[in-house]
Formats: sequence, structure tokens, C-alpha cells
Amino acid sequence: MKKIAILGSTGSIGTQTLDVISQHPQDLSVAALAAGSNIVLLEQQIRQYHPLIAAVWDAKKAAELKIAVSDLDVKIVSGMEGMIEAVTLPEADIVVTAVVGMIGIRPTMEAIKAGKDIALANKETLVTAGHLIMQMAKDYHVQILPVDSEHSAIFQSLKGEHASGIRRILLTASGGPFRGKTLDELADVRVEDALKHPNWSMGHKITIDSATMVNKGLEVIEAKWLFGVDLDQIQVVVHPQSVIHSAVEFQDHAVIAQLGTPDMRLPIQYALFYPERKPLQSEALDLFKLHTMTFEEPDLGTFRGLALAYEAARRGGSMPTALNAANEKAVAMFLDRKIRFLDIPEIISECMAAHQWIDHPSLEDILETEQWTYRYIESRW
Repeated sequence: MKKIAILGSTGSIGTQTLDVISQHPQDLSVAALAAGSNIVLLEQQIRQYHPLIAAVWDAKKAAELKIAVSDLDVKIVSGMEGMIEAVTLPEADIVVTAVVGMIGIRPTMEAIKAGKDIALANKETLVTAGHLIMQMAKDYHVQILPVDSEHSAIFQSLKGEHASGIRRILLTASGGPFRGKTLDELADVRVEDALKHPNWSMGHKITIDSATMVNKGLEVIEAKWLFGVDLDQIQVVVHPQSVIHSAVEFQDHAVIAQLGTPDMRLPIQYALFYPERKPLQSEALDLFKLHTMTFEEPDLGTFRGLALAYEAARRGGSMPTALNAANEKAVAMFLDRKIRFLDIPEIISECMAAHQWIDHPSLEDILETEQWTYRYIESRW
């Protein structure tokens, strides 16, 4: 029986992880749950999955939850220390890091120190602290198992292969809801328009990131760290059907890809059971119904977020943190209808230009860069 701790259990990836666990009651169980403030759903999860500990970021909400589940044998904790206690629980075998944002860095690091394998869905952890995380995983003999559909596809395509044989990674992108649009057409798009992803069901933040293609830029940086390749070896390919989830081209020009229906439960389950495969109750890919697959080059002029991510990755150091923090703040402002859609890359670009770059940032440097970026945006926008 493998025991799972889920950081971000009430979000999209967290709830789908629990669905996978429900499909395999003989093999998987819940050791710990952690959420932000949705204690209504968290209470339901506690009653169904019986974790030993549940963490809530908001201390007041944690106090309310403690009263609500007082009839159960579960420990309720709060804040960053509570999140860390949940992911370092001795009973947990693997931690699913499904929380959104840089808030996931410290708990991920502490989980690694505690010897937990990481099923990584929090891309900001590697984007901002990849140089720290990958070294720590090596030092503590911990596996980093990708949960993003694209990185899982690359991981699966590399199974049994030598990394030295990689010619390039073909990182696929759906193109989001605005594929093919011009800058003029994007000038007045609404929040509701940006949240209509054509293929995937995701949280609001990542859906906006997909619309701007910043998400793909973050995935480029993540792939660099996960697979130890140069940026020039990562090619983004727009594939609107989202059937090929990513591929690897090898030195002999053979291309190995992972195909499937757009269902995040597949990469989640693959990470939880790796290196085994188990049955999954999901829609199978029917090749006879798949009449066509198309591929396009990304439009870096219209979707500047992807170009900015490449720029940040080439600069390295603390620049990806400035990119990521600026994007987090700008997306939140857009969702609150305080800025326009096209202001998002403008804010990112301005923050990157103003940022005082650090070559080899520590965790403290990373967190301070995040706070500086937030302050800079608040002073300018």
C-alpha cells in the first residue's frame, strides 16, 4: 500500500489525484491533505479518505475545520509550517505537489529532505529553484516524477533510453483558446474568453497561462531541469488536437511520442505507480475517430509570454523567478479585471528589465525576488 500526501488537494490536480486513488483502493491511500481555504471540500475529502493530518493555509479556516471534523481522528494544522508537517509525515511515501505558485517551493524542499519521492505538478518549483531542487533530489536519493502531461509524456518516451541520445524534445502546446488570433483581436478579450480552453479542464491560473502561452514557456524551463537538456534542444510545437502530449527525437532521428486523450489522471497515475502501469477508468484513444493531427510553429510575436520565458531561461539565475512572479501577479490582476489581457506580457517584460539579476540565487534570494517583483508591480500598475 503506497501512502500519498497531496499538497493542493482541493484544486484540479488534487481532486483528480484523489479520483485515481479511489480507483485503486487496494494499492493507494491518503496519508495527508493540504489546501488553501476551501474547507468545505477539504472536509468532504477528510471524511472520505481519512488522512492522518490535514493542513489549511488560512489559520482561521483551519480553526473552523478543526471544529467541523472534531468527531474524526485527524490532526488539523495551518500555515507554511502546517503544510511542511503534512508533506514530511513519516507515513507518507510520495508527495503530490499540486499547489499553484511559488508557495510550493519550501514544502517540496522539506519533503525531499524527508526522503519523499515527489510527483511534481507545481511547475513554479523548478522554474524558480530548479538548480536547488534537482541537486537536492540527487543528494537525498529522491525521485522527481513529472505530473504535467507534457513532461510525463517526455518521461515516458525516454524510458529505457539514454539521455545522451536525445537530439531534441518536442514540447507540444494546444495553442490555447486564442490560437491564430492577432494582437488586434486580443486587445479586448474578456476573462471569460480566456478561461475557455478548447481541450483541457484546469484551474483558472493555468488556463490563463495557457491562453498567453506563458505556461508553455514555464514548461520549457521545467523541461530543461527535469531532463538535463539545453534550451536549444527544446522545440515548442503547437498541436491543437492535444493527442500527442509531447515527444522526443533521438540522434538517429527516431521520434518516440506518448499519445492519449486529454486526461490528467493518466500522468498522475503514471507518477504514483511508476515504473508500473495500472488500469485507468478513462476514455481510450480511438485512432479511427482521429481523422487528422496538425502541427504549427508558435507565434512568438503575438504570444510574447513564450518568447519572454526563453529569454529568462537563457539569462538564468534569478530571472526566471522575476518572470514567474510577474506572471503570477499579472494573471491575478487580469482575473480581477484590473488589467487587460495584453498587459500581462507587458508587465512581465517591464519587471524583467528592472530586475537586479542574481547569478546563483539561494532560496532566500528567490523568495525576496518574488516579493520585490510584487512590490514593483504594485508601485507601477
